[in-house]
Amino acid sequence: MSDNSHANDIEFRHVEKLYGNLKAVNDLSFQVRRGTFHSFLGGSGCGKTTTLRMIAGFDQPSSGEVLLAGKNVAGVPAFQRQVNMVFQHYALFPHMTVAENIAYGLRYRTPRPDKKEQRRLADEALEMVRLNGLGHRKPSELSGGQQQRVALARALVNKPTVLLLDEPLAALDRKLRKEMQSELLRLQREVGITFVLVTHDQEEALSMSDSISVMHSGSIIQTATPEQLYEAPANRYVADFIGESNLFNGTVRHLTGNSVVLRTDHGLELTSPQTPTGMALSANTPGCIAVRPELISIAAPNGLLARDVTLNGCVEDRIYLGNLTEYRVRTEPFGIVCVRVPRHLGQAGPGTDFGGFEHGAAVRVGWDNASGLAMAL
Repeated sequence: MSDNSHANDIEFRHVEKLYGNLKAVNDLSFQVRRGTFHSFLGGSGCGKTTTLRMIAGFDQPSSGEVLLAGKNVAGVPAFQRQVNMVFQHYALFPHMTVAENIAYGLRYRTPRPDKKEQRRLADEALEMVRLNGLGHRKPSELSGGQQQRVALARALVNKPTVLLLDEPLAALDRKLRKEMQSELLRLQREVGITFVLVTHDQEEALSMSDSISVMHSGSIIQTATPEQLYEAPANRYVADFIGESNLFNGTVRHLTGNSVVLRTDHGLELTSPQTPTGMALSANTPGCIAVRPELISIAAPNGLLARDVTLNGCVEDRIYLGNLTEYRVRTEPFGIVCVRVPRHLGQAGPGTDFGGFEHGAAVRVGWDNASGLAMAL
């Protein structure tokens, strides 16, 4: 078990991983606090799975230190680490019962529990994942969600310091994936151990994590809470990757206090506060202002739209998403501007129209200066 004198279960210190001439992970330094749910989020090839494999011990760093509960484990093989992993493909043994699958890892404990104790621990793990009474079944007799729970139970039965999750929900349908996200979160809170998730699904990471590291090209771009990542992205890459943003590139003209005046590539000037988490901007340097679609209003050409920035445009696409309607509006100075309108606002009447615009309709869109965030590219 972990050493209670250390607040962090995982720490990387200037870790690099090379595959030939390819640098998969570049000077990676981060900490994961004990008992938290941390996610690595990024696109394919960003280094997140390599990072997870180095925590597990399946891969060793080319340089740097990997610490588990304060102890350097670089070079220590996987079977000697207090870490277990749940894979995207659950790798359950089809010829074994559910209980036998769960108890399999107990055979390699020192001292090894007897068969009665193995069964007791397997039953305890089944109860933890709410599969009581299904220990006698074979994996083929279970649904996809149940098999995923068996894989979780098998990983938890050895009471690891850290549980690693390598895109474990990717094979499930959307409804079941949502249910299992709630189950994973409940389970992590109940067992109290550190969970580390690797995913490319931003919604999955945002809904479950205490903290998230956004990765790109082998480096961590920003580590923060889900709220901070969404509301205060460090740079253009994070703003574009987390959720959806309207991104207006340009050159910083000047700064007044925390406000940035940016001349866009289209020759117009926009003003917004600077994101508190990114690199400080300075005059005559490239920058970007990001505005989330839900912070932009849409109205008829003659409708009331008292906003700091207003643009005339034409609806190019209207996408009905159930709880909201998304409009993609082509404007003269900026090209496409994305607007998302909650359903209850879309029921407003004519004249204060916030919704109901058809393809080709002339509209106005607008937002307040404070709704945007200025940041580095």
